[in-house]
Amino acid sequence: MTRAAVLGSGSWGTAFARVMAHAGCSVTLWARRPALAEAINARHENPDYLDGIVLPVDLRATADPAEAVDGVDIVVLAVPSQTARENLLGWAPLLPPEATLVSLMKGIELGTSKRMSEVISEMAGVAPDHVAVVTGPNLAREIAEEQPAATVVACTDHDRAVQLQESCQTPYLRPYTNSDVVGCELGGTVKNIIALACGMVEGMGFGDNTRASLMTRGLAETARLGLVLGAEPATFAGLAGLGDLVATCSSPLSRNRTFGERLGRGQTLAQVLETTVQIAEGVKSCRSVLDLAHAHGVDMPITEAVVAICHGGERTADVVRRVMNREPKPE
Repeated sequence: MTRAAVLGSGSWGTAFARVMAHAGCSVTLWARRPALAEAINARHENPDYLDGIVLPVDLRATADPAEAVDGVDIVVLAVPSQTARENLLGWAPLLPPEATLVSLMKGIELGTSKRMSEVISEMAGVAPDHVAVVTGPNLAREIAEEQPAATVVACTDHDRAVQLQESCQTPYLRPYTNSDVVGCELGGTVKNIIALACGMVEGMGFGDNTRASLMTRGLAETARLGLVLGAEPATFAGLAGLGDLVATCSSPLSRNRTFGERLGRGQTLAQVLETTVQIAEGVKSCRSVLDLAHAHGVDMPITEAVVAICHGGERTADVVRRVMNREPKPE
C-alpha cells in the first residue's frame, strides 16, 4: 500500500488527502494547529475548511510534521505558495530521500520568480524529476463532494507520474499524466490572476462578453510566457491551461474570482484582506509573474492591470479604460 503525507490542511489539501485515501493509500494529513488535527481525528471532518464533508475513518491527522512524513512514499505540499520556502526549511531534513514530492501550490515565488517545483527541488535538495505537480480545474469543495472531475499529474519522471496517477485515481477524479511541468505550473498560476480580473469586471457589473474576452486574452498571455520558458503549446489548451482557467474564472467557489469581485465593487485591497480567511494566491503571485514576464520581455497587459489595481492603488475603472485603449493589433 502506498503511504502518503499531505502537508497542509486547507480545503484543497484536505480534499486531496481524501482523494488519496479513497484511491487506496494510507494517508496522514498534517495540520499546523493541534486543535484542528484533533478535531479531524475525532469528528472525521475538517470543520474549518470543509465543514459537512465526511473524511475516511482511516485518514489520520497530526500536528507533527515528522510523524506525518515518516516512511512515506509520497509527500504532498499544500501550503500557500509564498510560505513554501519557509516551511521547507524545517521540513527538508524530515523528508524520505526517495519520496516523490508533490506540489498542489499555484504560485510564483516573490523575489526569486521561481516556480513551486523549483523551490521544492532547491530546498529539499532533490533532482527536479523527484518533484511532481497536480493541477487542473480542481475546485476543492466540488471534488470533496465527489463531483466528476479531471486533473493533471505533471512530472518529468514518467514512472513517478504514473505512481502518483494511480495514487489519486478514484471514480470521481480522473488524473492524466503530463511531462510539461513548466506549462502546467504556469497555467495554474496565471489563471488566478485572470480570475481576479474576471471577478473585478463582474463586480463592476459587466457581463459575459467581457469575461470571455478576458479569459481568452488571459490564456494568450499565459501561453506567451510559457513558450518563452520552454513550455509545450498544447498544455495551454488542456486541463492545466484552459480547463483550470474556465473553472477559476467562472465559479463562485473560486477564491480569486470572489476576491476580485469585491475589488470591482470598490473595496480596497486592505478591506478585502481584512475579512478574507482563505488566501487568494493571485494577489501575491501577480507581482512575481509580472517580474518574470519583464525579465523575459513578454507583454502581459492583464497581469499588469491586476498588479496596478492590487498593489498600485489604481481604480479598476481607470485601468479597464487604459487596457481597452491599447494600440490595436492582430490577434
